[in-house]
Amino acid sequence: MVASQLVFELPATGLIATSSVLIAVLGFALRNTLGDIFSGIALGMESPYGIGDWIEATENCAGRVTGISWRSTRLVSRDGVTLVVPNSLIAAHRIAVYGSGAHGRFRAAVMVPVDTAVPAERARRLLLAAAMEAGRDLPGFAPDVILTDLAQGNALYAVRFHVPDYGSEQRWRDAVAGAAQRALRRAGLETARPVRDLSRRRPPAHDEAARRATLLAGMELLRPFTRAERDALAATMVETLLPAGAAVVRYGEAGDSLYLLAEGVLEVRIPRADGTEAAVDRVFPGAVLGEGSLLTGQPRSATVVALTEAVVLELRKADLDPVLRARPALLEGLTAIMVARQSRNAAAPAGPPTATAAAPTREDILARLRSFFGIR
Repeated sequence: MVASQLVFELPATGLIATSSVLIAVLGFALRNTLGDIFSGIALGMESPYGIGDWIEATENCAGRVTGISWRSTRLVSRDGVTLVVPNSLIAAHRIAVYGSGAHGRFRAAVMVPVDTAVPAERARRLLLAAAMEAGRDLPGFAPDVILTDLAQGNALYAVRFHVPDYGSEQRWRDAVAGAAQRALRRAGLETARPVRDLSRRRPPAHDEAARRATLLAGMELLRPFTRAERDALAATMVETLLPAGAAVVRYGEAGDSLYLLAEGVLEVRIPRADGTEAAVDRVFPGAVLGEGSLLTGQPRSATVVALTEAVVLELRKADLDPVLRARPALLEGLTAIMVARQSRNAAAPAGPPTATAAAPTREDILARLRSFFGIR
């Protein structure tokens, strides 16, 4: 400064002022870049996420990490959109790291409003069975249902489940929500609406006969029956509430009835050669068990137990007998359905070790039906 003042005869105060302004301008211009660089250094040292991880960097900014530099992080959203996010923006917000691969599993939830007139234990039973059915092919899905709130005449349930990664969350949420809606409708219920919406609100369906008739209408076995005949059968069915672990039927037992699963989840088990039992399938609402015992009196071919609390409807031979006697032609329709089902199951895994007899023919099945019900 002294040299400039002596040699160039320039005032030092002016140079100082000019330098200060220049530094301020440069600092202002580079503040974002420097912030990104220092944030990138900090993120690099801490390493909260890596390439391949799913993260939620800021609000409405989430994706899988495909690149990290000192200045920015590159993401690809679930919709395939590439996002370049400044590191300073990420560092200034809370980061949700969902991970990837074996470490990408996390719990999601779907909120389902149900009318408060529906008992909480029944709502949980319906929604849990729906979630278990939706995730039956996904290991570790582990759903549960909790009641989270009561408001505006509705009970709000959280159906919680585990998904393998953030990228597939929406698909599994859709599957669970759809299954929950179908389960409620099958039970004669609907997802609830606010009480103030009187013009659109529907009262819950409490007509038990109508609910049973709806369930029977979905049974393949009763397809040849008229609505009046199904309604007559629905009125005679016996409803049973089973605690988790209770057996519906046991392998080898005699029986002359079938069971229609209305609510809950059942597990099918067959005996092994060493005397233990192997779980081979899970049964969900709407499924039918024991048609062979009802129609021909054959022993139970498997043990079926309640995996969750469940509600089953029992249709006995004594209830079906008068309907068949009034219209014997139904036996032909029942035979056709049993033959078709036998063909579909031909490639299924083998049953118990003792089940070695050849599959019965159509004529055999019809003869058994006529003999069992005493109809010629």
